[in-house]
Amino acid sequence: MKTNTVKQALKRGEAQIGTWLTLASPFAARVLARSGFHWFTVDVEHSPVNWETAALMFAMIADAGGVPLARVPSNTHENIKRALDSGAYGIVVPMVNTPEEAEAAVAAAKYPLAGRRSVGGTLHALAFGAAPADYYARANDEILVVLQAEHVKAVENAEKIYSLPGIDAMFIGPNDLLSSMGKPPKMESPDKEFVDALRHLRETAARHGVAPGLHTGDPAMAARRLKEGWRFIAVGSDMSMLVAGAKAAVADLKLGEAREAARY
Repeated sequence: MKTNTVKQALKRGEAQIGTWLTLASPFAARVLARSGFHWFTVDVEHSPVNWETAALMFAMIADAGGVPLARVPSNTHENIKRALDSGAYGIVVPMVNTPEEAEAAVAAAKYPLAGRRSVGGTLHALAFGAAPADYYARANDEILVVLQAEHVKAVENAEKIYSLPGIDAMFIGPNDLLSSMGKPPKMESPDKEFVDALRHLRETAARHGVAPGLHTGDPAMAARRLKEGWRFIAVGSDMSMLVAGAKAAVADLKLGEAREAARY
């Protein structure tokens, strides 16, 4: 059975860098899986990805040697079970604001006696290159559990949340966290309340052996966050990289100027 290399690296204190997949394209996932990122999160919360498409994307990432993760639509047993049974190596759970919500997410991701995940399916074992019996025996040790901090309530409850067992990493959604503070959403902000919240979440998670993570907009931003001690970092998305590449090509070729000149 394959090892979840991201989970093992985080346990050793090593940074793991990934990206977000939002295009609902197995073909894009297949190409990006060979780009060198450590992990790829299929966004089933804020994209048109359905479970069938997600399963294909998990398979293509795993077959390429990558680690496929799923951001589930919401923190429910059904969503977490379906993501893992479809072949995800781990889950990213949005809007975890209380220790009770954290406990529910961990329980849904673990087979008894550690949790209450039900037994069934075949795609999960295929993604790990394992026989079903081997998967059931080792899944609790290999599945990555990432809880998102996206609200001021998560900041307030950080100590209670990250002291719980079974959490591998936390992940800040900057847009939602700022929005919950009544501030404009953005990937970065010098706002003191926001900066203090990030520091508190990072330090609290690290103190309890939980890898602190967050989303960044570009490599430069990711490099700054690495120096601060963040270890589970997303850089942009398939969509943002596609748009950035296209805009760079247009700018280099001065197509905008040529198109404007063609009007006269």
